[in-house]
Formats: sequence, C-alpha cells, structure tokens
Amino acid sequence: MSVHKYISDVKLIEHNQQIVFDYLSNFENLSEYLNSGLIEKITKQIPQVKISDFESDRDSCRFNITGFGLAKIRIVNREPHKSIKVESSGGLPLSITFWIQLLPVSAFQTKMRLTLHADMNMMIKMMAGDKLQEGINQLAETLKNLPYK
Repeated sequence: MSVHKYISDVKLIEHNQQIVFDYLSNFENLSEYLNSGLIEKITKQIPQVKISDFESDRDSCRFNITGFGLAKIRIVNREPHKSIKVESSGGLPLSITFWIQLLPVSAFQTKMRLTLHADMNMMIKMMAGDKLQEGINQLAETLKNLPYK
C-alpha cells in the first residue's frame, strides 16, 4: 500500500468564508442535500456504484457501497473558517484522508480546494487512480454549488 495525492481545481464560492465553513463542517447539512437526489445522480453517472443507507450526524456519516460494504467518514479536525480534515474507516479497500481548504477572497467570496490522500495498493491505484482525480474535481464542483445558508 502506498499513499497517492489528488488535488482539486480551486473553486470560487459566492459566499462568506464563515458561512461556507459552518455548512461544510456539519455532516447533517450534507445529509439533507445528499438525500434530496444527489445519491440517485451519482448512481446514474456511475451505475456500478450504488450508495444506500446514508446516515449522518454532525461529525460523521456512514453509508453502504455495493460491492464494498459499509463506509464511514469522520471529521477529525476543524480549523475554524480555514480547513476541515476528514478520515475514512469501514469496508473500503483504501484508506483516505481528505482536506477542505478555505481562503477568503472578499466578504462574500471564498476560494476552496480539496486534497485527497488515498492509501491503496497498486491494483486499486490502476483501477481507480484516474477516477479519483476526476472525482475530486467533481466533488469540488458539487461543493461549490451547495445551497449555503
């Protein structure tokens, strides 16, 4: 197993840095959004990946992925208004550490970048490496367009 790093494009979010941080650092907000149709969208785009039984609280979420079993992710560190660090556990064939980094541009704009460290064996890297880079950019685009409130 070895660690591979994937970095998203920088996205500009049209909201205040504190609002973005407060929203993203609470998985209950993401649960509402995911359960309102995003999971079905992911399943349509990637039919071999079926996500079900999504549950979350403020600090963690868990869900089943067909073929892999139960996946869990937990917020392990929050640096107020700057970064959120997330780690995985559960039945995934790789271990991930994930950062959401936020930087103010103005009173109503925030730059966001995602960084993913995935610890995986070479076979998983060959199968999923390009998809992880594409996925991190798609996730950044999705987070950019969330209904921040």
